[in-house]
Amino acid sequence: MLSLILLAGLAGGAARPAESLETLARAHRQKRTPATGAALMRYASAHPRDASGALALAVAGLVRLEQRDLARAIGDLRAAQARLPLVADHLALPLAEALSGADEHDAALRALEPVWKMEPASPLRGRAAMLAARIYLRKDSATQAVEALDRYAGDLPQPQGLLLVARALEAKNGYGAAAAETYQRVYFGYPAASEAAEAAGALDGLRTALGAAYPPETAQAMLGRAQKLIQARDYKRARSELQTMVTKLAGADRDVARVRLGAVDYQRRETAAAYAYLRSLEIPTADADAERLYYLVACARRLNNEQAIGEYQAELARRYPGSRWRMEALIAEANHHLLDNNAAAYVPLYRACSDSFPNDAQAPYCHWKVVWSQYLQRTGAAAALLREHLTRFPGSEKAGAALYYLGRLAEEANQRPAARAWYAEAAARFPNSYYGLLAREKLGGPEGAPGATHPAPPAEVREFLSRVAFPAREVRPGFEPTEATRRRIERARLLASAALDDWAVTELRYGARNGAQPHVAALELARIAARGGAQDQAIRHIKALVPGYLFLPVDAAPLEFWKLAFPLGFRAELEKYCRQRSLDSFLFAALVRQESEFSPKAVSRSKAYGLAQVLPSTGRGLARKLGVRRFTASMLFQPDVNLNLGTYMFRSLVDQYGGRLEPALAAYNAGKSRADAWLQWGEFREPSEFIETIPFTETRNYVQIVLRNAAMYRRLYGAAGR
Repeated sequence: MLSLILLAGLAGGAARPAESLETLARAHRQKRTPATGAALMRYASAHPRDASGALALAVAGLVRLEQRDLARAIGDLRAAQARLPLVADHLALPLAEALSGADEHDAALRALEPVWKMEPASPLRGRAAMLAARIYLRKDSATQAVEALDRYAGDLPQPQGLLLVARALEAKNGYGAAAAETYQRVYFGYPAASEAAEAAGALDGLRTALGAAYPPETAQAMLGRAQKLIQARDYKRARSELQTMVTKLAGADRDVARVRLGAVDYQRRETAAAYAYLRSLEIPTADADAERLYYLVACARRLNNEQAIGEYQAELARRYPGSRWRMEALIAEANHHLLDNNAAAYVPLYRACSDSFPNDAQAPYCHWKVVWSQYLQRTGAAAALLREHLTRFPGSEKAGAALYYLGRLAEEANQRPAARAWYAEAAARFPNSYYGLLAREKLGGPEGAPGATHPAPPAEVREFLSRVAFPAREVRPGFEPTEATRRRIERARLLASAALDDWAVTELRYGARNGAQPHVAALELARIAARGGAQDQAIRHIKALVPGYLFLPVDAAPLEFWKLAFPLGFRAELEKYCRQRSLDSFLFAALVRQESEFSPKAVSRSKAYGLAQVLPSTGRGLARKLGVRRFTASMLFQPDVNLNLGTYMFRSLVDQYGGRLEPALAAYNAGKSRADAWLQWGEFREPSEFIETIPFTETRNYVQIVLRNAAMYRRLYGAAGR
């Protein structure tokens, strides 16, 4: 009997445990072996009439297309498409690719019909238009290629789409100049892309072929390309192209190119050369000269030339008081003094920035630095400045902080009804922010007990708040899908059931970008990612498609939405090590979410690894202390090892700060020596004042976010949440 069972198993008989379509499809897409292909085809044969069998054929056809087994790919994909009308457009594209590869061009064009006809609009229209255009070009039908691309111009992936448009125009008689202009858009607009090199070669040929009809390359485009190269840190190419521009351009454009040659040297950290060069320039164009002075300030700062800094700042203020370069110089210099805790130097600079450039996006930041300095100094002007911040910058990211600290000032003055009004506004408008959390804690004291009555807010506070033009936000968007969204979700789920997660993501993201319910699409995308074990991707879907999700009250979204946004992965290991180290597991989960978004394979810019982002050098020392044998850096990608070391490291910091979480978190992010120094910067009456004083925006946000996250985790997973 045993031998019969073994033989049946080897033959793929009934003794073999049934595997799901998703499992079989994922295995075949990843391994592409004859064995995985055979298993998938057995599944298709066992389900000859339902959608799952058709999906198995679809996956088999896709893999065969990738392996260039075109005849069998065409057969599988056609058979699958006939039984899957709901996702016929998704199958149309690979079917058309296979037909085109087999030189069946007319059949390939017909195969794309489901893409054009699908309702709601197919996310594949841009890619299908490009495939159609390539087929038309093979058929020497350039006009039809241009028309196909033009019809779906807004859906074309870029810069590939633009490059194909340029090729189609070049192939169309009499459109050489238009082709050159389009190639220029690729070359100048996407300098770091491989398509730019191809565009450059095409432009060389068109320049010769068109002669005087060749469209001139604009100075704006050339300077824009050089600036993109600088931003990409491709300084060598940027410098070479700027040198060429200096010989080709004239007037204001040439002045900009000359100044940016010095800027490139500054970025390359050839500071002395940049300083000498920029000082030697005489620039008659106002904006270019203002840019020159900005870089002279920056060079002088690196060279610690305080006298030159003052002279160039004064010259900027005298000659170009409204220039954005003066604003950038003010902020850069103020930030330098902020890191030294030199309020006497940085406050006037930040004030000049917010007063001279009130409409700039950086004005709220500058104004808040002035406000906070006055608050810490306990001056009588603090309350008025906090109100001024709300009045002038109601959309500021510090609006919640302003409301909270107005409440603190009122509370200290024993004005309890006013304090409650400020706290209530902060909690209502910023429900899931750090200051919203602090405000709720203030409101939840003895006076906030159920059934407690409170005096009405003072009329003066109510009137002031009614005049503040806070940004309007949709706080209860509704998660019931419309018919169009429901259909996209249905399509995405069908695709995901066959491990076609990438197709499902394409479907939902397109719907989110082109529909009215991105929050519903984000929830479905997060579900798909979490089911595949990618909790980090689930978080990123929600952040990307619902950037204001933290303004939603918790009861305005399904509990599932919040648990996908705040996952509690590797819970057993996390709780085990937190118990060993007497740490709040929700706090450490909050730290992990901020460090790695629960991706065990995360690697930071500074080469910290894993869930808790431990540096290999630090991990090696901790491993010796904890008896982790044969430690290697790659072990930090193992959740158990990483959480063991990470919780030990954080517990050590908490102990060194006498149990205070705020400096421990600051030290975990920025280093203990910095956190030690920041603790000496003021007489802080409460932990939030220390956090708000941290000069590094990244670290300040980090500490606030981790504490905010911890509150969310307690709410979602604590006793009440369960």
